[in-house]
Formats: sequence, structure tokens, C-alpha cells
Amino acid sequence: MAIREIRFDGDEILTKRCKEVTVVDDHIRSLLEDMMDTLHITPNGAALAANQVGVLRRLVVIDFDDKHLKLVNPKIIGSSGVQECIEGCLSYPGRFGKTIRPQSVTVQALDENGEEIILTGEREMAKCFCHEIEHLDGEVFLDKVIEFLE
Repeated sequence: MAIREIRFDGDEILTKRCKEVTVVDDHIRSLLEDMMDTLHITPNGAALAANQVGVLRRLVVIDFDDKHLKLVNPKIIGSSGVQECIEGCLSYPGRFGKTIRPQSVTVQALDENGEEIILTGEREMAKCFCHEIEHLDGEVFLDKVIEFLE
């Protein structure tokens, strides 16, 4: 088990675009495992993007709603509906706000073995997919907030 240091507000890596993974190998699988271990020891976490642990690669781990996902190069390929959400982020502790997100999103990615997968997330999982994939593009939820909560 390897725990990575989570990057916080003010760390410029959070605003950088992550690079595509060209080969899913043991190094990538190990990094995904480190990310999942880090997520598991962090209170109130549902998901983590690679740049949140200082790695500029398009990787996301999710442990939420009975789903344990390790995603390589995830991208949203479809969305529908609209929902108002309340969001927070492990990299911005104590900051919460309302955002507008799709009600449903479909994501295409590779799994930890390099196999293509297509997933559909509704409501909270849709929010989670959007939030984490935006991290990979150097965007943070604060950029989407329509109203901050105290």
C-alpha cells in the first residue's frame, strides 16, 4: 500500500491538463492502486483524479455508490438532463457550492487492464464523473459554482 499526498488549493498542478495514457501497464496499475489506497484513507472522499496526487496522467479512481472503478483516459461521450448539485472536493477542504450538472452522463474509458468500458452514471454518479474528468482538464468545481455554501 502506497499513500500519495493530496494536493490542495494553490497548487498549480490542479490547473494543468493531464496527459493521455498510451499504455496501460504495471506502472499505471500500481499508480491506480496507490490512488485507491489514498482515497480509502481520506475521510469523505468518493473519487480522486491523478493530478490531485501530483501526477499529470488521465487517471481517475472512484469508490462510491457500491462502485469501485479505476478509469484510464475517461471521457464523457454523452449526457442528458439537468440537476442542481452540492459539491465539495478533497483538494478544497471545507469549500462547498451549488453547481449545475447533467442528470445522466455516459463515460468511455479503459479499465486497469486496458479494456474499453462504457459506463452510465445517474444523479450523484453523474456529478462524480463530471467533477473528476474536469480535474483531468485542469478545471475545478469552484469554476462551476453558482452559489457558495457556508
